[in-house]
Amino acid sequence: MHVTIVHVRVKPDCVKDFIAACRPNHEASLQETGNRRFDILQSADDPTAFVLYEAYETVEQAATHKQTAHYLTWREEVAEMMAEPRRGEPYRGLMP
Repeated sequence: MHVTIVHVRVKPDCVKDFIAACRPNHEASLQETGNRRFDILQSADDPTAFVLYEAYETVEQAATHKQTAHYLTWREEVAEMMAEPRRGEPYRGLMP
């Protein structure tokens, strides 16, 4: 399984808008071929810090996600909300 953990920090005045923008991307991503998980997490200590946990069966399916209309819409919609560039870290899922 291919997992990407994406670290996101948004501007304080954009937190609610960021969460709202994530919902359609989250819901559509769960319907993608090969998607195993697509979690949006918000730090309990810092409301501007988020982690997106994206798990796909293959690297190719994860790459295809970045070509979908819902991802491209999300990326454009949240671009100005970012306090710093988002950072994705690839992992190999072992369990489950």
